[in-house]
Amino acid sequence: MRTRLAENWKSVVDDVQAATTAAKRPSDSVQIIGVSKYVDAETTLALVEAGCHQLGENRPQVLWKKAAEVEFPDQVQWHLIGHLQRNKLRRSMPFRPWIHSVDSERLLHAIVEEASVLKQPTEVLLEVNISGEPDKTGLMPEAIEPILERHLAEPGNDVVKVRGLMAMAGWGTDSESARRQFAETRQLRDELQLHTGVALPELSMGMSGDFAVAIAEGATMVRIGSRLFEGVLNA
Repeated sequence: MRTRLAENWKSVVDDVQAATTAAKRPSDSVQIIGVSKYVDAETTLALVEAGCHQLGENRPQVLWKKAAEVEFPDQVQWHLIGHLQRNKLRRSMPFRPWIHSVDSERLLHAIVEEASVLKQPTEVLLEVNISGEPDKTGLMPEAIEPILERHLAEPGNDVVKVRGLMAMAGWGTDSESARRQFAETRQLRDELQLHTGVALPELSMGMSGDFAVAIAEGATMVRIGSRLFEGVLNA
């Protein structure tokens, strides 16, 4: 299992590097977030030992459980990438996660409250429903600028930093449609920077099946899960 994980990790790193080079971007401009929701704590730790130090979990309670079962190295950075309920925040904040999936103004306020109490700098991304699908989470593109401006005007914006946007291509989207949606996300980010004067350097977009086109359109974080665990899940 460990050998296969190491091979998968190297393959993903090589492919991400190739996509980054093809996009004529600096070699260190894309982070790989290893989405470990598929596997148990021991397998997640094995992925870390293979070289993946950025771990993404959809459900915070899975993060809590894994952290209770094994001791992860200090260099591991957790990322919460799924829909996050406000009542899960208090127990999640001690893990100092990046929160990719801020999909409502109420959640953003709750993060500010918790981070302010803890005096804990916290970095978040606003999740945009770029495909416009009614059954998907995320903010509509037109809602993001007013939310960001209100956040910047309120106490606590120095503790909770909005660092960019997170997006996922629509279900069943082909490569060219995914590329258009990722391009729209980047354009939205650029407009937000222009209108607010705030740097938003991060774009979390692209998964196992579409990370190459996401990188071509400016992704700085790609969320890779199934590619990392090929040959491992059913071993």
